[in-house]
Amino acid sequence: MESIIMRRFVDDDSVEELTTLLHRAYADHAAAGLVFFASYQTPEDTRRRLGKGECWIALEQGTIVGSVTVTGTYDTPPGYPAPAAGSFWQLAVDPSRRGTGLGNRLLALAETRIVDLGSSRVVIDTSSQAADLLAWYGRHGYASIGTWKWDVTNYVSVVLAKNLLP
Repeated sequence: MESIIMRRFVDDDSVEELTTLLHRAYADHAAAGLVFFASYQTPEDTRRRLGKGECWIALEQGTIVGSVTVTGTYDTPPGYPAPAAGSFWQLAVDPSRRGTGLGNRLLALAETRIVDLGSSRVVIDTSSQAADLLAWYGRHGYASIGTWKWDVTNYVSVVLAKNLLP
């Protein structure tokens, strides 16, 4: 893992390469019939989502092998079962790097940045059918606080929250 560098996404980085990583990272869920937005979003969608927060990438020999986008204040839509808090999205690990701890490193980075950006709580959501992701987040202290249905997915999401400060 020492060969992986974590840094902010910059204008010279390739939105297309990041989009391709997202497609690869979410391909297993798409193959299982779960339409995560990251599994099919266009480079323009990726660019728009990058503009809503700080995107951090994991690079190995100049290739993007992981990413996460964070914000200290995420304005939730009306009716969302959580108040405004910090959030992250597009947490992605290249399938060839799974099991290396890279996802844990990206999650820790996201949580640290959310605190640095002024929020003491994080709220995210993921598919209610993604048992692997729900279990992974549960092992990292996330608890379900409700459900939500986005119009860009084909599933109901479980909304998860975690307090980041003691």
